[in-house]
Amino acid sequence: MLPIYIETFGCQMNELDSELVQGQLTALGYQFVPRPEEATVILYNTCSVREQAEQKAYSRIGIIGARKRAGENLILGVIGCMAERDGLDLFRRHPQVDLMCGPGELDRLPQLIDNVRRANAAQNLNFSEPLAIADRTALAGNRSRRSRTLQAAEDNLESLDLSRAFDPDSTSGKRHSAYVRITRGCNKFCTYCVVPNTRGAEIHRPPDHIVDECKRLVDAGVIEITLLGQTVNHYRYQHGSAVTIDGRPAPQVGPGLSAFRTSSARPNERTTTFADLLARIHDEIPALKRLRFITSYPRDFGDDILSVMRDSPRICRYLHAPAQSGSDRILKLMNRGYTVGEYVEFVDRAFTMLPDLCLAGDFIVGFPTETDEDFQQTCALVKRLPFKNNFIFKYSPRPGTTAFDRLKDDIPESVKRYRNNKLLALQTEVSLATHQQWVGRRLEVLFDEVRTIRATPQKEARPLRVELSPISVNGRELKTACAMIPKVSVTYQCVGRTAGDLIVASNCNNEQDSLDFIGKIVIAEIVAASPLLLTGLLPHRHDLD
Repeated sequence: MLPIYIETFGCQMNELDSELVQGQLTALGYQFVPRPEEATVILYNTCSVREQAEQKAYSRIGIIGARKRAGENLILGVIGCMAERDGLDLFRRHPQVDLMCGPGELDRLPQLIDNVRRANAAQNLNFSEPLAIADRTALAGNRSRRSRTLQAAEDNLESLDLSRAFDPDSTSGKRHSAYVRITRGCNKFCTYCVVPNTRGAEIHRPPDHIVDECKRLVDAGVIEITLLGQTVNHYRYQHGSAVTIDGRPAPQVGPGLSAFRTSSARPNERTTTFADLLARIHDEIPALKRLRFITSYPRDFGDDILSVMRDSPRICRYLHAPAQSGSDRILKLMNRGYTVGEYVEFVDRAFTMLPDLCLAGDFIVGFPTETDEDFQQTCALVKRLPFKNNFIFKYSPRPGTTAFDRLKDDIPESVKRYRNNKLLALQTEVSLATHQQWVGRRLEVLFDEVRTIRATPQKEARPLRVELSPISVNGRELKTACAMIPKVSVTYQCVGRTAGDLIVASNCNNEQDSLDFIGKIVIAEIVAASPLLLTGLLPHRHDLD
């Protein structure tokens, strides 16, 4: 089979999609390679949420296009949100692209690759017309907003998750951690976000499927699982309402925002809520050492979820809950569905029930019509709450969103940049204060990376004196001088994360010592803090389990 290279742009959802695609194609005999120069089939899994990720993808497409024009026989595929959003226009603007596949149709990717391969082979024999567009595209199109539960049951994308093959020895990603999707798509329609149109309606997977997938991952050596969803706390599965032809449970369309604010939405014995799902995974898979989830929607986050987190020691005390703005006016324009007061109430309630909680989020600056007063309200919210970190972005209009069509991008780029930098500086201060609260404590850290730090030689450091062996040329021995090599110290450092997603770095004696900590949850004593990470002292190797 042809060698394949895949590169991922964007969020954790895209990372998981790439992993599932790789497992699917590997099972069919394809071989994945680490560099595009080694591949014949090149896939770019794209993101349309942020402009920067999109521009990187376009740059890569241009590079491969140049290789194809130079005569290389390559197959170039664009998959993910950018393919879904741009549709057939991507073929027009970038004729070097051979196939496109949206995130809701990834189960059809092997067929698309095979179609292009067969067409290329036939064209080389001069007896085939160019491949029809329909044979090299798989986009959800009008089907992306499935309105009925039975239509969701017809969705074959679930087979990707069910047939997943996790390789703990893979060089890509972290060997001991894995993502598990519990929902796909989104029903929230924030005005700046393209996800509801590119990933489709919110589809909830059957809980049995999710639990079984987690069990298989743990059996394969995974010790930390992160449940993924655009709004994980809105997971709700109504048993018996969606079945396939053979009677098995199937994915189903999730409820909208209003469903969580009516009495009819109250769960019953035939409903699995997000709190129920967390409890099932925690209790039924005792070998799973850590369970976490992202991303949380600030409204409708019930005390039932917080209670399960409090009573389940292996569920991480970590919430990633984007606020996006500190201005009620801007939140309304964003169609976020909550106020600043409701966000603060949610955070206060979470810290009351989980005092050792760690909080992170997202903010967008420079949203259309954002005034200096709106921005100051955002700064005030960041100061008020103990965020360990926030992902801060300048607003960029994305085609296919409500804001792109209805709201003029009226904030100058210079103002966006100023506000972005100012909020980053403020978050640095908040992060430092939050991190300093952990100094002097002993925390469990899952180490997954070894870094090598080479110290810059000091002027006063004595260089190493190396005597060079005599050189003989045509039987004559030439005199040699001694070489003076600067003395460079090398430090090995283990890097990992706490259950609260705090980054911890710890120095080790040598490379072997550092490797012995990888893939283990180790208690480290926190001795220092910076805005980005904590410094921890590790036990001796012989003290490890």
